[in-house]
Amino acid sequence: MDITTINSYIEILTEELIPALGCTEPIAIAYAAAKARELLGCFPEHAVLECSGNIIKNVMSVRVPNCEELTGIKASMLAGLVGGKAEKQLEVLSEINSEHIAAVKKLLANDFCEVKLLSTDANLHLLLKLTAGNEYITVEIKNAHTNLYRIEKNGQVVFQQNENDDKYLGSFTDRRILSVKGIYEFANSVPLERIRDLIAKQIDCNMRIAEAGLQGDYGVNIGQIMLAGECGQSVSTKIRAYAAAASEARMSGCVLPVVTNSGSGNQGIAASIPVIIYARENGLSEEKLYRGLVFSNLLTIHQKTLIGRLSAFCGAISASCASGAAITYLKGGSLAQINKTIINMLANVSGIVCDGAKPSCAAKIASCLDAAYISHLLAMEGKQYQHGSGIVKEDVECTISAIGRIAHDGMRATDAEILKIMLEA
Repeated sequence: MDITTINSYIEILTEELIPALGCTEPIAIAYAAAKARELLGCFPEHAVLECSGNIIKNVMSVRVPNCEELTGIKASMLAGLVGGKAEKQLEVLSEINSEHIAAVKKLLANDFCEVKLLSTDANLHLLLKLTAGNEYITVEIKNAHTNLYRIEKNGQVVFQQNENDDKYLGSFTDRRILSVKGIYEFANSVPLERIRDLIAKQIDCNMRIAEAGLQGDYGVNIGQIMLAGECGQSVSTKIRAYAAAASEARMSGCVLPVVTNSGSGNQGIAASIPVIIYARENGLSEEKLYRGLVFSNLLTIHQKTLIGRLSAFCGAISASCASGAAITYLKGGSLAQINKTIINMLANVSGIVCDGAKPSCAAKIASCLDAAYISHLLAMEGKQYQHGSGIVKEDVECTISAIGRIAHDGMRATDAEILKIMLEA
């Protein structure tokens, strides 16, 4: 691999493996609020928040981190407004305390803020306007959770992002250089010192919340129940249980951060924890684990580039597919066997829909990882679903592209209908 490509792959990892405290959609709202208040220079008298449908969907049922039992859009915005630290970005609510929570609850009881559905083609898009007397500030976030797109103060544009068509989402490293073959070559050859800190943080954060999920009382305790079952000590069960426990803790308000992938903590969990558990259970070296995680993370990013940040397509599918392929990589599988793992997985569970962030996301992760492990086992025996079997295409890249089309284009009406159902009284 040439040095330019190596550097670009590392930049992509750096852009996508970001620590976040709590579900990233409430956090995006809280970040916008903290930033807007900072720019306004005082506490506002009124707030109007407009959100795209996918943000509304992902905020409805998940707890706001560090905020006890509070859930929802208004609570997310108010938490950022009252106690958020914009400089901490996706960890914006890490310093929320009991006084802040009391203030949020008080503001929730009056007409301080309005929430509206934003008409937009972007799935991740929000506008927040804060008013204090004759002063106002509008902050716009678009395409990525902390991507400030436009800032307006008192009618004057003080910041406007200059989008570049040659960059991913207008401002990030071009993802078109990614391919399964390229990711495989990069994982084999990248100097470990260049990615060590990034991957070490992912291991530390994501395993810490997995352990918390297995020890605490979150949701329905899916991870604990799986480990207590008849197959609780098998590698495949541990892979699913640890990942599910981490997701369930995160969705239920655990205050530990997660290293995300493609803007999602659940994707960061599903792309990393199975690989870590598999490597540890099989006594693999640290170097092999790190290279496996590099492979899994980049393959998740590669798939999500075609799908988009938010969609009606469950992101656990992409991340679990990547970790299944990474397990084949760790097992010593060839590139051909890795391709078979990916195709087998995408031929199986690509119909799981995203109906917002919530504790039951953990069950979807467990189901996807079960499919991923089966796909790995089939591939190691040289088995693969063939071209023409449903959406399976002639090679791995064409199959990934087909899934991208389904998720990005084909499921738009599904996405709208899911939101309608969720908003029904």
